[in-house]
Amino acid sequence: MKMNDLIIYGCVIIGAGIGLLTGNAFQFVLIGLGVGFLLQYLAGKSQH
Repeated sequence: MKMNDLIIYGCVIIGAGIGLLTGNAFQFVLIGLGVGFLLQYLAGKSQH
């Protein structure tokens, strides 16, 4: 498993946790996925 994949998985899990607390799990999972992809892009961009 790559470090970049862990960034996405972590953001999705955090989003799911917040979503379960608010009652909107699916929406926050998608928000976490989007944030994870943005962070993965930024992390990859800073390495090159």
